[in-house]
Amino acid sequence: MSAWIAIMFLTLIVLLMLGYPVALTLGAVALLFGSTFLGLGFFDLLPLNIWGVMTNFSLLAVPLFIFMGVILDKSGLAEDLLETMGLMFGRLHGGLALSVVFVGALLAATTGVVGATVVTMGIIALPTMLKHAYSPQLASGTIAAAGTLGQIIPPSIILILLGDVMGVPVGQLFMAAVVPGVLLVLLFCLYVSAVAWLFPAVAPALKVDSSRRLLRRVLFSLLPPLILVTAVLGSIFFGIASPTESAAVGALGAMCLAATHRRLTMANLQDASRLTIRLTSMVFLILIGANAFGLVFRGMGGDTMVLDLMTGLPGGVWGFLLISMLVIFLLGFFLDFLQICFIVVPILTPIAQHLQVDLLWFAILIAINLQTSFLTPPFGFSLFYLKAVAPASVNIHHIYRGIIPFVALQVIGILFLIVFPDIALWLPDLMDKIHGLK
Repeated sequence: MSAWIAIMFLTLIVLLMLGYPVALTLGAVALLFGSTFLGLGFFDLLPLNIWGVMTNFSLLAVPLFIFMGVILDKSGLAEDLLETMGLMFGRLHGGLALSVVFVGALLAATTGVVGATVVTMGIIALPTMLKHAYSPQLASGTIAAAGTLGQIIPPSIILILLGDVMGVPVGQLFMAAVVPGVLLVLLFCLYVSAVAWLFPAVAPALKVDSSRRLLRRVLFSLLPPLILVTAVLGSIFFGIASPTESAAVGALGAMCLAATHRRLTMANLQDASRLTIRLTSMVFLILIGANAFGLVFRGMGGDTMVLDLMTGLPGGVWGFLLISMLVIFLLGFFLDFLQICFIVVPILTPIAQHLQVDLLWFAILIAINLQTSFLTPPFGFSLFYLKAVAPASVNIHHIYRGIIPFVALQVIGILFLIVFPDIALWLPDLMDKIHGLK
């Protein structure tokens, strides 16, 4: 049976790499192998699993946060932020690239929609950076990496899904992700600053018109998103609202923010609603397919086989961490984060529990690792998003070369987190003490 389990998993990976739809492929492979080895009666358990997914209150935050991000994208927030940050940092060598990193982090904390962020910054910032003689590699790499910060900085959709898959409270995950997210932002800024200092020609300073009313732009472009972030995350961290309730607050706040920009039109609402429905339907359809695959995988004894294999590795917990992080990193070259989250993570979670690995810490390690799946060639989605909107002078080789240092920085971030677990666990522990839980 072990050989057939391996064949089932390899069949799934090959079909996904060939480009077949994820949800349908998961369901088809599960049906094929399940009916062959376990019988059709085995699938009587599947409706109960699907019902559990559909009635999970925490997952209601997914469409709400998606809607919040799409509305903010339609409001022109990214364009206003980039212009304001460009005025603030433009006089520095590499200042425009630093602006992109900060805007990427702020948009991650307000929208969390990676595709929209990368495309928006690619349309607005990339031509400006090239116009001011920035290196195409540095410009494209900075935009792709900064736009992908929404994978780890809360409110992140992947953190909500990881919380459901791994059985970790989403609020705790949001708190644990804050410091690692800030760490990645600092690493990106240090790299940009070092490159600008060593090679000033690739990241020149700008001649900024000081007559512009910078303070007014900061108040109207920077302050409202910060207030929204504080309202959404603060309500979770201080126990005022659950993640789902705070997502509703965020969606309402995004609509208010769009209204203040006079962009809350019926057309924008309809576009945002349609996109939210499409993205949410995709996520939940994959969830259903992943449940079917996981049910068959466990029914054939796959979980026991993988547990025996992973616990037999040399090095104990550290051997398991090394292999699991390496597997997720390598799969990220070919599969997107949703596929890895719903196929690989449910297999690794019971093993982590068996080895008494802190699931909160392990989830953050996985989240940062999954972020690399957006950036690693040849199938990194952020790279495709950026290429689709990049000027003709920027080819895919510029983007690939530009992103490599940022992928290395993310690996360094993972190593930091492995060596110093308190980077992720410090804030949740502090909030537990404030609430009297410890």
